[in-house]
Amino acid sequence: MPDHADLLRLRNIVFVRNRRVILDDVSVTLRQNEIVTLIGPNGAGKSTLLKIALGLIPADQGTVWRKPGVRLGYVPQKLSIMPTLPLTVARFVTLSVKANRAQILATLEQTGIAYLIDASVHTLSGGEWQRVLLARALLPRPSLLLLDEPAQGLDVNGQNAFYDLLGHIRDTLRCGILLVSHDLHLVMASSNLVICLQHHICCSGKPEALQRDPAYLALFGAHNVQHLAAYHHHHDHEHGLHDGYAHQDTKHE
Repeated sequence: MPDHADLLRLRNIVFVRNRRVILDDVSVTLRQNEIVTLIGPNGAGKSTLLKIALGLIPADQGTVWRKPGVRLGYVPQKLSIMPTLPLTVARFVTLSVKANRAQILATLEQTGIAYLIDASVHTLSGGEWQRVLLARALLPRPSLLLLDEPAQGLDVNGQNAFYDLLGHIRDTLRCGILLVSHDLHLVMASSNLVICLQHHICCSGKPEALQRDPAYLALFGAHNVQHLAAYHHHHDHEHGLHDGYAHQDTKHE
């Protein structure tokens, strides 16, 4: 039986496409007030597992259990808006959920972009767009938040600020967060559990222990360990809302 703090249980998940095994006997548990991070190379099945957890695609084998009444929030890896479609940030974040202006403003404040409430989504930088996507997922106040590469397009400072924000959201909402990322040297600081996926679970554990696991070293190479030495990122300063965003002149289209 699931523990009362469990929000999500994936058990013995198998997913096959075109005779290729994408996921093989994968089991993951996510609990309240916990961040679980999935890492692994491209094509390892991370995004597929996230979509199975959301119910967007069915597993070929295995079971998916979500706590009854759980509220879901989702930040996809990519989401494009037609450039000819006039859409403000306020309108975009309420496309799938009803909210008044005060609720929208409070959520945008939570992600540090309240000043963008009436801006066009087509004028946003990459970092601003990622925070808008996060605000959209947070608007229904989810108890289970799933994010697929949410800090892509940001440089190291921007990634640090974004992962710090996720830790704050976890503590404020007491939600569970399932996170897919390639940012190995950064996600470990904010994660309660890191799972290394390569179609199956190669290894998993607390961040401090995982970097010494032989399976992790075999998959990513020993040279990555030196980068992980900086994974405990403690702020004695604050990044500005625009600090750390790569490609500041790049607009969302």
